[in-house]
Amino acid sequence: MHFSWLIKHQLLCIIIGIIASTKVGCFQFNFSSFQPLDGTDKLLLINNVAAIYSNALQVTPDSNSMLDRSGRAFYNKPFRLWSKKKNQTASFNSTFVLNINPHTSPGGEGLAFILTANTALPDNSSGEWLGIVNATTNGTSQAGILAVEFDTRKSFTEDGPDNHVGININSINSIQKVPLLSKGINISSGLNVTVRVEYVNYSISVYGYMTETSAQELLLVSSPLNLSSYLDEEVYVGFSASTSNYTELNCVIKWEFNGEDIIHDNKSLLWVWIIVATVVVIMVGGVVFFLVWRRKHGVRTLGDAYPRIEDQIQHSSMAPKKFRLKEIKKATGGFSLQNKLGEGGFGTVYKGLLENKEIAVKSHSKDSRQGKQEFVAEVTTIGSLHHRNLVKLIGWCYESRELLLIYEYMPNGSLDKYLFDEQNFATNNSTLKWETRRSVIYGVAQALEYLHNGCEKRVLHRDIKASNIMLDSEFNAKLGDFGLARTIQKKNETHHSTKEIAGTPGYMAPETFLIGRATVETDVYAFGVLVLEVVCGRRPGNVNGQDDYKNNIAYWVWELHGKGRIVSALDKRISNEEMNEEEVSSVLVLGLACCHPNPHHRPSMRTVLQILNGEASPPVVPQERPAFVWPVMPPFFNEGVDISLLNGQTPMFTEITCR
Repeated sequence: MHFSWLIKHQLLCIIIGIIASTKVGCFQFNFSSFQPLDGTDKLLLINNVAAIYSNALQVTPDSNSMLDRSGRAFYNKPFRLWSKKKNQTASFNSTFVLNINPHTSPGGEGLAFILTANTALPDNSSGEWLGIVNATTNGTSQAGILAVEFDTRKSFTEDGPDNHVGININSINSIQKVPLLSKGINISSGLNVTVRVEYVNYSISVYGYMTETSAQELLLVSSPLNLSSYLDEEVYVGFSASTSNYTELNCVIKWEFNGEDIIHDNKSLLWVWIIVATVVVIMVGGVVFFLVWRRKHGVRTLGDAYPRIEDQIQHSSMAPKKFRLKEIKKATGGFSLQNKLGEGGFGTVYKGLLENKEIAVKSHSKDSRQGKQEFVAEVTTIGSLHHRNLVKLIGWCYESRELLLIYEYMPNGSLDKYLFDEQNFATNNSTLKWETRRSVIYGVAQALEYLHNGCEKRVLHRDIKASNIMLDSEFNAKLGDFGLARTIQKKNETHHSTKEIAGTPGYMAPETFLIGRATVETDVYAFGVLVLEVVCGRRPGNVNGQDDYKNNIAYWVWELHGKGRIVSALDKRISNEEMNEEEVSSVLVLGLACCHPNPHHRPSMRTVLQILNGEASPPVVPQERPAFVWPVMPPFFNEGVDISLLNGQTPMFTEITCR
């Protein structure tokens, strides 16, 4: 209690010292009109098609070539919006008069008031992009832009109605938007509309009215927005606009801006900094003492949800780079819903841009009891593994109770979306061709062979399934999600013993429920199920117990094999012209061999690759699916088998973990 009070007291001293040394100034300008000959153009940075003409700043001009154009215009001096050194964010307000005159019905696309450090107009930013972003920067921190958009046409499904105002951060998708016609304002009427934008106390307010005699109307108030999380310290203020095959003249008639410009003062009083430095030293010393004392006495704070997690990771030679939470927040736009890629039992995945690379950030659910164990397993298992068919883990972050994994971004998402997502078929008509499916199978086989035989320490994945296979921009398969993976310390060991039966129903080998072990053979079984579902376009089935295997895909394909009709299992969406029956039959038989109930009859991943490469003949499997019998007996010619599989003992399990 005393320590907590001391920290608060010291922080208060630092804040007082910083405030005492902070100075602010005024940043303001006023264009009561725009005249090309009075030097106004020298006070503006005008990009692309924007121009001063007819007493107006025409962001998209009045010309005969207005189709698919975009433009930007800024005041020529930057505005210091915030200061990390001063820990302060400025407030501002801007009043401007818009005149938007449609040349088609409807007009398009609109105009935006923007703040950004980058004055360059993005390539291909016409049409729905309003000159704010383009398809590449949309939804990424690379955009670095705040926009108050005045959109005149609904351009895409998520867009607002014709004539609306919205607040956008790093995206064309508004975090808040309001229709204007219900407010008595029609921005595309060809009449002047006066707008006032205020940023005070971390909130943006937008006001507007159409005539001098009408009352000013509050159009929109944002939720709290700390702009220092999204924008650089210094920004330019201005406008952007665009047209498409629908066109309009987007003009600014008047423009006034007033803001608090935070000034860096390098001549702050010496005594202030001496006090600040002294307090910081005392505080750091106190924190270090407290941490050492807490560790020595085994005390755990309430805020530490996962004690010793960093020790477990950093003591591993496989751990990749650790990132700060603020870096990940900036990369994902503050974990914006616009950057959300998907979610599952593990948590949520977000798209981001980190160090000029597209990334996917997996946020582990705080409600998941398995969260910490799977997080540590993934970081320490694949952190230093490098293979073209493994999803690359770039780094990790554990801060403020957040468990975050940072991967390379896979543009085409997971394999199951293309096999089973009916909505995806209807929207994109996306069906994987036979050659692509065969390539996916081969890629996963290469990844597994590397894990089993190519690493310094053998790795058992334990959760091979379609949703864990990611596809890059060229549909190359990459195996991901190592949350259940386990490393075998010695290369000649064949299994990992456990009291938890881990995996996903439908992919788990029958012996898993008896031996309580993950083995190379259980990985091969799951791979076999994956092969069958990729070829058949059919889910593996939901296996709820060790005696109920008749509803899974292996049983169904084996029945067709016994009837001499195994090729009929091929996904009906694949045309006969694009596949070879002999090749399809060979791959399906290989899948059945991997799903053999007797683990000793399953091929190794090395043999699987030889078969897929045509270096070995397809395996011979019986016409009927063999019954699962325990204990199993290995073939007499099979040397080096794990004899401990033969004792037939059934261990007691504390838990069954399915995903």
